[in-house]
Formats: sequence, structure tokens, C-alpha cells
Amino acid sequence: MRAAVLGRPVTHSLSPLLHRAAYAALGLTDWTYDALDVGAEQLPDLIAGLGPEWRGFSVTMPCKQAAVRAADEVDRLPALLGAANTLIRTADGGWRAENTDVGGVGMALQLGGAERTPHAAILGAGGTAVAAAVALASLGAEQVDVVVRDAARAGEVTRVLDALGVASAVHRMAGAVVTAPVVVSTVPIDGQPDLVDLGWRGGQTVLDVLYAPWPTPLAGAVTAAGGQVISGLEVLFWQATAQVELMTGHPAPIEEMRRALESRPGAGH
Repeated sequence: MRAAVLGRPVTHSLSPLLHRAAYAALGLTDWTYDALDVGAEQLPDLIAGLGPEWRGFSVTMPCKQAAVRAADEVDRLPALLGAANTLIRTADGGWRAENTDVGGVGMALQLGGAERTPHAAILGAGGTAVAAAVALASLGAEQVDVVVRDAARAGEVTRVLDALGVASAVHRMAGAVVTAPVVVSTVPIDGQPDLVDLGWRGGQTVLDVLYAPWPTPLAGAVTAAGGQVISGLEVLFWQATAQVELMTGHPAPIEEMRRALESRPGAGH
């Protein structure tokens, strides 16, 4: 049986580490997990031509929207989001699109102490921001501030929040002050300098979906202000445990997967 992570670039991905650790712990000696450098335009032809030994894919940027369009079946969450981070082989040989990013963000926040979040904020407006919107709604968010450099890009996030009955307000990043007690940042590393001066203060919990390099400029600014930072490694970990279960049909070996993540080279730096 074969599985892999698809995206471009994928050389930095920790998904192979996590999934291979799971297979070893589960005794799935006939399972392999690879990293395939694939662009969005190549994804449909790739998955259409694969044999039945291929059981699933973790899907990363820039392929998440293409995965929804290429799937034969689309689960409720990716249909709402317009993005899938998981493709699962179906019984009739097709592909089903799933999204475990929402659960990953939700678990990371809950385990970080943000179990209920009436007022929250999202920094950025890409596919991960839309997943964060659903996760925050599931944690009881009633108001979500969407903070972006270009207000025109916030449409998908606000559309999903509106569909979930959550009030939203869009703020331009320049000059913004983030007052929400719970914040999810989906801003890539090259945009992080814009996040340093957003009025951070003690008592805020900020989930930065990035995990390399770490600490990010945002993590440093929040920590210096006395706030709590949750690393994107937590999102990666929990979305991967769900993927293992979807792909293999076995409960994810959480302790062994966590041990592999924490013992990887450079984990303490």
C-alpha cells in the first residue's frame, strides 16, 4: 500500500516523518509514504493514472483547491471550504476529498487552553484561514475579526463565517490593533514583519500555523508582550493523526507519532 504528500515544494514537509512513524507503530510493514513534488495543474492527471495500491494523499499548497475539483466525492468540510488537504481512495476506485486542517486547528487551540472563544481573530485570508474560520466557529466564536493586508482578499473567509452564522469584521493590517483574546495567524514567513506591531498584550493566545523557522517574528512579539504562542507543529500533528486513520482504517498511534516529531533532528532548536 502506498501514500504520499503532494505539493510544491514538499522537501520541507514533516508528513513523511509522522506517517512513517505511524505505519511502524501499527505494524503496517507493507505501507510506504513518500513526498511527491506536484503542482496544482498536474494533480488531476496524476491521481487519475494511479493503481489501486495508492490509498491516500496528504495535500499541501498549492494543490488544496485542485484536490476538491479532481475528487469523485467531496466531504462536507472541503465542499464548504473549497479546499481539501486529504484524498482517500474509495471502494469503487475513485477519490474522496476530506479536510483534516479544521480538526488540526481546533485541537491545537483546545489543548492550548482556548476551549471556548466567543471573540477571535484570523490573520490572513488563504485556504488555511478559511479552515481556521470553521475551527473557531466550532469553538463557539460569535465574532471573528479578519485582519488582512488587502481587504478584497477576505471574501472567502467572511463567506464561510457568514454561512456558519458568525459575525465578522474585516480590518486592514496596516495600523490595526488586534484585541481578540484568541488569534490564528496564517500569514507566511515573508509577511510576518507586518504582524509584529499589532498591539499584542498579555493574556492573548496566538496560534501561528507556521513551524519553521521557529520562533517566527510573530511568536517573538507575542511572547515578549506576555502572551501565549501555539506552534503550527500542533496543527500539523493533529491533522496528520486524522489522516492516518482515514488512510489506514486504524486508530492513530499518537504517542509514537508524537515521539517521532519531538525526536527529529533540530527539534529542540
